[in-house]
Amino acid sequence: MSMLLIGLERLKAVDLLMFIIVMMAKLYLFSKFLEMNQMSMNNIDAQIELGAVLLVVCWTIWLPARGRIIALIVLNVILSFVLFADLIYYRYFQDLISVPVLLQLSQVDSLGGSIGTLLRVKDFIFFFDWLIIIPFAVYVIWRGRGDIRNSRSPSRRTAPLWRKAIVRIALSAVIFVTGTTLVFNHVNEAKRTWAHGIFVGAWWNLSIYNVTGALGFHGYDVFRYLKQNWLDAETVTAEQSAEARAWMKARGDLRGAMEQDPLFGAYEGKNVLMVQAEAFQNFMIGKSVGGQEVTPHLNKLIQESAYFSQFYHQTAQGRTADADLSANCSMQPVTNGAVFIQYAANEFDCLPETLKKNDYSTTVFHSYEGGFWNRNTMYHNMKYDKFYSLKHFNLDEKVGWALGDKSFFKQSLDVISDQQQPFYSFLITLSSHHPYTMPDTEKKLNVGKLNGTIMGDYLQSIHYVDAALGELVERMKAEGLWDDTIFIMYGDHDNSIKDWKMFETFLGEPLNELQREMILKQVPLLVHLPNDEHTDTYTNVGGQLDVTPTILHLLGISTADQYLIGTPLLTEQPLDGKKVVLRGGAWTDGTVYYMPSSDGIAENGKCWNIAANTAVDMNACIGTIEETRTELLISDQIVMNNLIEYFKEQASTEARVDVKSKDRSAVQTAARQ
Repeated sequence: MSMLLIGLERLKAVDLLMFIIVMMAKLYLFSKFLEMNQMSMNNIDAQIELGAVLLVVCWTIWLPARGRIIALIVLNVILSFVLFADLIYYRYFQDLISVPVLLQLSQVDSLGGSIGTLLRVKDFIFFFDWLIIIPFAVYVIWRGRGDIRNSRSPSRRTAPLWRKAIVRIALSAVIFVTGTTLVFNHVNEAKRTWAHGIFVGAWWNLSIYNVTGALGFHGYDVFRYLKQNWLDAETVTAEQSAEARAWMKARGDLRGAMEQDPLFGAYEGKNVLMVQAEAFQNFMIGKSVGGQEVTPHLNKLIQESAYFSQFYHQTAQGRTADADLSANCSMQPVTNGAVFIQYAANEFDCLPETLKKNDYSTTVFHSYEGGFWNRNTMYHNMKYDKFYSLKHFNLDEKVGWALGDKSFFKQSLDVISDQQQPFYSFLITLSSHHPYTMPDTEKKLNVGKLNGTIMGDYLQSIHYVDAALGELVERMKAEGLWDDTIFIMYGDHDNSIKDWKMFETFLGEPLNELQREMILKQVPLLVHLPNDEHTDTYTNVGGQLDVTPTILHLLGISTADQYLIGTPLLTEQPLDGKKVVLRGGAWTDGTVYYMPSSDGIAENGKCWNIAANTAVDMNACIGTIEETRTELLISDQIVMNNLIEYFKEQASTEARVDVKSKDRSAVQTAARQ
């Protein structure tokens, strides 16, 4: 026992060095576990991370030995957990945790099953040192009291307090300056050269991590959040606001010009029923496994509908909530967190409010907790008449996270059938949510080699949802709703499966980078019109931001004065020059597809010819990149600063001034006469 205590005493003398070594090892493992191409820790990255660690600990020099050891142990626990949480979060969202995401921590408990499937045994290496430091912390706190009392006795004082203070100040300053130099010299060099502009654009968090390292990213993220939400009294200038309003007006004018299209108003007064299908991707449409169609009911429905084969989800970290926002409000999601949580109180021109103003009843259905993704608040502000959440359903069919989609559709249609017409009803499915756990009785496919894998489970869940959609359609037909309703179905986002060997096993061919991107980003969109009208496969490119403009176009409700980014997709002639911009900076016009580089430099991205399935010269894409970045910038400015409310106030003021001006002119004309 005495030898152990002697060893622990010696540890006190090298506590700072041990902390630095342990944290550098964890940061190195973190970079390896991310498995990101060209992002493994190199010498420069190691220097940046070392500098960040020094900045984190420089203040502990001021503490007495016992206090410093406790502080270092607390820092170890916090930073280890942050790295562990970042790793798990990355595996699901392909991003790092940021301050806005922390505002959504109330949802983490609800992710339970998904988090479990993302864990790896090797991940727990981040906590192995706790087996030593936790007992050591207990020893320092409870057994170190006598040492402190002895250190206060005159016989133990070997130097005046002022001299110790000078030494601590000097050592702390040296550590601080060294850390600052290591971090900012390299970061500033990157900003000046290969990472130019990365801190001012709406880039991927991993691009910033690639420059700053893990600890540096979180330091910058806290600074960025404070700057955006506290330090900057005005985040957009009057000039930027005017430019954003002008940009949105031009987009409205474009939609206004499209109102000459014969399909504008062709389905005036029809009901609208829209289904957002969880993790439902386009690559499964028309495919079979084990001699069975994966989506037989959708395959049949596509033959009776307008099906868009080049349709993209435009989600970011908000995933399902982002798809909801994009489809119903036609605005881009933000890069960090979810608009539903951060900006739910802001003004938007969303589909339910527009339809409500046109005498539609509006309802939304989702068989999960109403507080998840802050839906209770957001749906109230979107002006739905009623939100039917988990508490409104009878949990008579447990599948996956909650109620199975077959029962969900049945119970939802019980309500829809009795509501006032015309109606807009929005149904959000759940059964095909990661990690795709289906009861054995609902595993109807023979998935062969994929049996027991997450891809096999995914196919089973999609097959189940397809069957549920088939039942929904048949009941709508039986109850006479089908030919009085515009039926829309689209997928919300990808399935979060990253093992490409599973995709290749299912599809029966190797996949290149473009094919993988198409699988990740494309989701189905079908629009069924009364009497099976305008049935066809439409190859014109579209995205979730186009859903609301498409619906309102068919209903004959003008969007020329609304603040929407998207444009109608179902028209007699496709819109020339149409482009779909994805949140990460990728874009496509249906002919070429641009993939941005993680460093944010436009020229370092890739340009692909979709039809030829080959990479082409960047000249085919480079001229459009600035235009697509403008869309993301404008959307961010509007969403983050609640500019739609400001624009509407401006328009109202201008209208009043115009009326007064006209009245004054009329009086003057009458006086002259």
